Amino acid sequence: MANLFLIQAITEALRQEMEADEDVILLGEDIGINGGVFRATDGLFKQFGPKRVVDTPLAESGIIGSAIGLAMAGLKPVPEIQFEGFLGPAYDQLVTHAARFRTRTRGRFTVPLTVRVPVGGGIHAPELHSDSPEAVYVHTPGLKVVMPSSAYDAKGLLISAIRDPDPVIFFEPKRIYRAFREEVPEEPYTIPIGQAKVIEEGTDVTVISWGASVVQCINALDEVDLSVELIDLRTLYPLDVDAIRQSVSKTGRCVVVHEAPRTAGLGAEIATLVQEHCFEYLEAPVQRVTGFDTVMPYYKLELDYLPDTPRIVEAIGQIMAY
Repeated sequence: MANLFLIQAITEALRQEMEADEDVILLGEDIGINGGVFRATDGLFKQFGPKRVVDTPLAESGIIGSAIGLAMAGLKPVPEIQFEGFLGPAYDQLVTHAARFRTRTRGRFTVPLTVRVPVGGGIHAPELHSDSPEAVYVHTPGLKVVMPSSAYDAKGLLISAIRDPDPVIFFEPKRIYRAFREEVPEEPYTIPIGQAKVIEEGTDVTVISWGASVVQCINALDEVDLSVELIDLRTLYPLDVDAIRQSVSKTGRCVVVHEAPRTAGLGAEIATLVQEHCFEYLEAPVQRVTGFDTVMPYYKLELDYLPDTPRIVEAIGQIMAY
């Protein structure tokens, strides 16, 4: 076992898949000699060379468009978008092309493409470097969307994404890139896409989260004298509906935590799924603890925007008192 930060687990997954499969190539802005803005590709240019670790121009639409063509030609490209706010210029390529080629060609072509994207706030970056746009891409049929919250999950899920025959957006919560270490097996392994993880079992209330917000939820468990079941979704599309249904049917209460804005966030979809599948078991309405319906504020207010432990504890208290 190695004791790794989340960012190190990502680097290890990339290295091992590139060693195992020469069709795996990386492309993105400053990922070569510089090793990427967060150093996720550090050392890979030296090991694999410029034909497999490709520095690109500052043109996200071109990066993803090129990666789609490479994938259709039989390679397994892993493009990096430096920050989630820069996905906008590539939106057309992802939604109009990558997500639709399997259906458009009746399965003749697939797009084995993994788009790595640092996501979320909490690092005092400008607003275009701090968004959480997962709901936009979850709403797009044909795209799989993954967001791990730990080093162990990051490695296993990234390897699964690279091996998947269809396009995957792999969101990496940058706030916890180097927040804590975790034991990670040195050998390659996979975690199934679409399978949630029960971090803590409980009987009083279900808390559902993903990405960096999972850490705040774990901290909240220490602040409440209750039996809380904590679920890390890990995959946002396809959702593990069975894990949600089984947990809420047991506890009768549900709190959803995410740092994306509240309106039309993924929490609203989860609340509807709970109503559809667990209505007869519910003891209280589903609570949401989210970011606000504003642009991510600058430094002094950034942490006030993000869901924190006191807000999560308050929501748990309210739902228990209903």
